[in-house]
Amino acid sequence: MLEPKRIPNEAIPVALEKALRYRLLNEPAEAESICRDVLLVDPDNQAASITLLLAITDQFETEFATALEEANRVLQQIHGEYEQVYYEGIINERWAKAQSARGMPGDFAFGWMRKAMRCYEKAEQLSKPADPDALLRWNTCARFLDRDEHANPSYTSLTHDVEAGFGDDVPPR
Repeated sequence: MLEPKRIPNEAIPVALEKALRYRLLNEPAEAESICRDVLLVDPDNQAASITLLLAITDQFETEFATALEEANRVLQQIHGEYEQVYYEGIINERWAKAQSARGMPGDFAFGWMRKAMRCYEKAEQLSKPADPDALLRWNTCARFLDRDEHANPSYTSLTHDVEAGFGDDVPPR
């Protein structure tokens, strides 16, 4: 296996800017690689950890076998109670949308989306008054559930709820 070359400390700001740009260009694998380069040099770099987490979740539709587990591992590197629950919400929301896009039964997406919404509710309580991010994400989830017929469970008695303990913490493969 080839050993990655290390970037100099002075290159971190430029590298992070490039990682953001690659995410915007819908090239999350490139953004992920850059973030990993930054974290090799500065393991506690929060901007790199957050961008890495987002780049991994950008790949949920194609890398579903390992991406959820990896995103949750990266989440543990993120500091702050608000940030932890907000980005946990992002992971769950994006996982729900990926499951829906893959045509999984609506119960899968519904359970993950409701878990995301609970995270956003907690994040909203922890957020600064002028920070509407958690509230805006919650609203996005609510609208997704309202309009996506695949994300709504077809029956209520056996709803797949992530928090109910029905083995849903293991992603469908």
